Amino acid sequence: MTAETTAAPHAAPAAHLSFAALRHAGFRAYFIGGWLAMMADNVEHVISYWIVYQKFHSPALLGFAVVSHWTPFLLFGIYSGSLADRFDPRRIIQAGMLIFMACSAMWGFFFFTDSLTPWEAAGILVFHGFAGVLWMPSAMLLIHDMVGPAHLQSAVRLNATGIWLGRLCGPIMGSALLLGLGPVAGIFANILIYLPLTLWLWKAPYGPRFRADPAAPSPRTALRGMDDILATWRAIAARPTIILMTALAGGAALLVGNAYQAQMPGFAQDFGHGNAGLYYSLLLAADAAGALTAGFALEAVGILQAHTRTALIIGGLWCLAIVGFALSPVYPLALAFLFAAGFVELSFNAMAQTLVQLHAPADIRGRVIGFFNMFANGLRAFSGVTVGFGGALIGIHASLALSAAALFVLLMSLLAWARRVARREPHLAAPGS
Repeated sequence: MTAETTAAPHAAPAAHLSFAALRHAGFRAYFIGGWLAMMADNVEHVISYWIVYQKFHSPALLGFAVVSHWTPFLLFGIYSGSLADRFDPRRIIQAGMLIFMACSAMWGFFFFTDSLTPWEAAGILVFHGFAGVLWMPSAMLLIHDMVGPAHLQSAVRLNATGIWLGRLCGPIMGSALLLGLGPVAGIFANILIYLPLTLWLWKAPYGPRFRADPAAPSPRTALRGMDDILATWRAIAARPTIILMTALAGGAALLVGNAYQAQMPGFAQDFGHGNAGLYYSLLLAADAAGALTAGFALEAVGILQAHTRTALIIGGLWCLAIVGFALSPVYPLALAFLFAAGFVELSFNAMAQTLVQLHAPADIRGRVIGFFNMFANGLRAFSGVTVGFGGALIGIHASLALSAAALFVLLMSLLAWARRVARREPHLAAPGS
């Protein structure tokens, strides 16, 4: 019997329950609060990026905003996961929310006094990046506590749907606050949107003190240096499913990520809709619309259950959708491919996250989630190299298509390896593996 067999016990599949995670009162509250917090995060981006652009006209500073947002995941993801193992995840998420609120307050102060400099803007952007790396691993651990293994895929998929909903609503709310209240009052009002999740977490009955499982992560489990990090990596290396899903998410983040979103003005121009009107907005929204459709539709009908090879195949379909968008000759076809890309992106990302959590050893689950986030989110900081810098050399259409094609080759290689592993270890072919 291998380590993977013993480390990832699964209950027998039950009859499908539509939106199963929402049957848990705690998850319902977290879903609403998390959606609002993600919306507030994107509201801050809309207002702060607009003022920074108007004041400095610096593409480099806005590029730094992307790097500073994702680099903390790369550098500190596993440490954040260790904090979630050692301390109460509720308090760690609250610390992230307080950082988000402090950033909005700092933007508001500098907007009000008209004293913002590029260095101060860069400092706030770096500070903001740490809020996300505190939030995400702890949230995944807390969600596991709320719903348990049986409804974990439902919870992960719905949580991802809430994130996409926040990304879709954030620009709308941000524009409304910017136009209705102005940048100063708007960014201060944004602080209030973080409060529901922050306050609910204060008394939410989840976390170490409420766990009945004696094998669950202990508050005393600490990450004490490189030896502990290497020990975590060795534990992960013994579980092929975790390695495969981390490679899937990391490869997608590195080679494509969301870098094409930053290039959307160029795509809109090439399709003959380069003004900031409806057609441009639809390009930006098509991805999110596809993801939201996937989240709600898949939860309703209960298809595409988490499986290693299914996740890799759907990841390959995402690559093909991105290639189709990049090479689309007309606007309607580009919209259709973007919608399809959003649909399959949520599907394979939710599967990967679910499988990593299910196969993680219980006593270091937070560290494993942090390790996964280190690649799945941290490598997004470099996706602009393949798509952006490549686009400067050969054009954004060709660079995005080639990046997605390279990812497709990687995923098909991982799929071949997964099949060899499944033949060698037949238990990995079972559902939930």
